[in-house]
Order: sequence, then structure tokens, then C-alpha cells
Amino acid sequence: MMNDKAELFERTPIPKAVAKLAVPTILSSLVMVLYNLADTYFVGMMNDPVQNAAVTLAAPVLLAFNAVNNLFGVGTSSMMSRALGRKDYDTVYASSAFGFYCALFSGILFSFFCSIGKAPLLNLLGADAATWEATGAYMRWTVTFGAVPAILNVVMANMVRAEGAAFHASVGTMSGCLLNILLDPFFILPIGLNMGAEGAGLATFLSNCVACAYFLVLLFVRRKDTYVCIHPAKFTLRSNVVLGVCGVGIPASIQNLLNVTGMTILNNFTSSYGPDAVAAMGISQKVNMVPMYVAMGVSQGIMPLVSYNYASKDYKRMRGTVWFAAKAVLGFIMAAAVGYFLGAGRIIVLFLDNEAIIAYGTRFLRGFCLGLPFLCLDFLAVGVFQAVGMGREALIFAVMRKILLEIPALYLLNFLFPLYGLAYAQFAAELVLAVAALVVLMRLFKGLEKQRAQAE
Repeated sequence: MMNDKAELFERTPIPKAVAKLAVPTILSSLVMVLYNLADTYFVGMMNDPVQNAAVTLAAPVLLAFNAVNNLFGVGTSSMMSRALGRKDYDTVYASSAFGFYCALFSGILFSFFCSIGKAPLLNLLGADAATWEATGAYMRWTVTFGAVPAILNVVMANMVRAEGAAFHASVGTMSGCLLNILLDPFFILPIGLNMGAEGAGLATFLSNCVACAYFLVLLFVRRKDTYVCIHPAKFTLRSNVVLGVCGVGIPASIQNLLNVTGMTILNNFTSSYGPDAVAAMGISQKVNMVPMYVAMGVSQGIMPLVSYNYASKDYKRMRGTVWFAAKAVLGFIMAAAVGYFLGAGRIIVLFLDNEAIIAYGTRFLRGFCLGLPFLCLDFLAVGVFQAVGMGREALIFAVMRKILLEIPALYLLNFLFPLYGLAYAQFAAELVLAVAALVVLMRLFKGLEKQRAQAE
């Protein structure tokens, strides 16, 4: 089995290797989007904008989980794949144990602080008298009880994917998501428990527990054939492990915290226009996530291959992987953007047949979809930076995206075009970042080729 992993990273043709790693990751990403859309769809069937708004308002907190996921998921997987490329197996074991136990502890802390600070947190998220109770009930299951399993299952999926087992990583993720979709109508709708947004939160909690259990069983069954190790004895605070994981993980974590900040600002602006506008914004964002998660799935899927070949100094294979992935995904993303722009109204009505929400959502979705092709290039570039340990460059891009570009654009566009301008802030930011991404990637590959030529 260990030789099979080396074969995949070193000798399998690039299109086949990318497909084996990226396709399961894309599928699991799409299933994750599907379960997000299912929450929105089934809550929308109650025809109560307050319930839909509650799910939207809580979204930044769930997105904040990704700060921990990226710190110990992306950081650990990058460290593991680079260590595998160097054949440094002791570091692989130590990195995976470090990532697992730090993620577990962080999930407990996340749950504790969000619970004791519930009231100011709901105010910060933009909840008002109408949405306060529903938002708090949704967060009780997804955050207070659900933070640990939600974080652990994503971190373990990243670690399993780091050694090339993308199929198992995706099965674990998809099993939880599919269970969530099956449970949603029973918990949310009057035909079942009639819990509304709270029911969506309960379904999410249970599905994350199942996904977490899958990975724990998988690691136990394959304990003699996997590089992923969560044995407490392997946990270490050695400087090379801590710095290697955090050097990539902290910038990735900051990037997600900035995403949370941007989403919170967006929701606060939107909430001043009422629950209909908030519900429409939430639907538009989740629909826009479908092609966005495809791009993210490709970026995450090729990371182990890029990391391994970077560490083993096979720069030609590394570069070929990135350019093949870029060409493969960009065509799909552009087609999706065109489809969204032309069919925005017909898409929104699938989730909530409310005239005001359809009108809002149509204009929101048309603004969001314009940024998709540029967002795709940005994801790929940041994925390469994370894969090769370029944490500083990943952090610079995160700061550029939110602090220098998107957040100022939210304020400016909302001032110039109240409410509707908000949906175009991402497009403005990603257009600039896509150009910067291409420039930095070209410089990186040119520098690596120069190093290879000098070594020869």
C-alpha cells in the first residue's frame, strides 16, 4: 500500500493523478454544498423568512470553524505531504498527532467561548428581536454541541487526503452530508418534528458526529497501513513540527477569519433591509457556492501532489499538475457563471417562492457569479502557496482580498448602490487578485526551474 502511494505521487500520469485526487474531493465538496442548500431548501419550505434568516445570520460562526480547520487541517496536511516527499516518516506521524489533538482542544474552546458569550455574539451577527430566538436555537446544536465533531471530521479528512487517500477522505465527508440531507425534512418540517432552523442545526450536529466516527474507525482499521497517526504518544511540540504546521496553517486560518469578518459585515448591511433581503442574500451565497466549491475541491485535491513533488524536487511534474488543473476547472467555472447570470431568477425561486426574495436574490446572484472565474484562479494560487509552505504569500493574498479590497468595496458599493452593490464587492476584489495570482505563480515556477538548472 505504501508503494502504491509513491506510485500515485511520482509516476502516475498527471491527468490520472489529478483525477484520482481531485474528483473525490470535488464530489465531497459538492455534497457539502448540497447539504447547505438542503438546509436552505427545507427551511424555506416553511415559508418563514425569519427561519431562513436565522441560518444565514449564523453562517459566519460556522465559517469561523474553518479558521481552526485550516490551521490544523491545511497546515497539517501540507506538512505531512512535504515530509512524505522527503521520506521523513517520523515527521509525518508527529504532524498528524499534533494536528488532531490541537483541533480537538480548539473545538472544545470554541464551543465554550461561543456559549458563554452568546448574547453579544448574536448582536454582532446582526440578529434582532425577530431573528434572535431562531438564530440562537440553530447555534445551540451547530456550535455549542457541534463545534468539536464539525472541526475534527474536516481536519481528519485533510490528513487522510494528505497521503493520497482522497477517496476515503471524501467518503467520510459525504457520509455525514448525505445523512444531514436525509434528516433535514424530518427535523425541520411539520411532517416531522417541526423544529425549523433549530432542526437544521440538530441534523447538522448528528451528521458531523457520524462523519467523525467514520474517520476514527477508518484510522483504527488501517492503523498498520496509514501514515496518519493519532496515538497520544506521537503528540509532540517539537519546533519543526509546530512551525511547519503553523507556518502554513496560521495564514490559512487568518484567511478564514477575514472571510468571517467580510460575511459578518455583509450580513449586517443586508439585515438593515429586513428578513427578506437577508434570506435572499443567504440563498444567493449558497447557490454561488456550488461552482466555488468545485474550484476549492480542485485546489485542495491537488495539494498533496503539489506538496510531494515540491519536496522531492520534481518541479516539472509540480508545474504540470497546477496548469492542468487550472485548464480543467476554469472552463466549467465560466460556463456556470454564464448559466447563473442568465437563469438567476429561475434558480432563486426553487428555494423560496416569495416575490420580494426572488427580486432581491436575482440581482444578488448576478453580482456574485461575475467573480467566479477570478475566484477560481485565486483558489488555485493560494492552494499552491499552502502546498509548498509559502505561508507568507498566502497571508498577503488573504489580507489583500478582504482588508484592502473586498471590505472597502462593501462599504463603497453599498454607499453608491444601496444593498445591490454588496453583491459586486467580491467580483471587484477577485479581479485584482487573479492578476496578482498569475504573476506570483509565474515567478515561483521560474525560480524553481532556475534552482533545478543550477543543481544540474
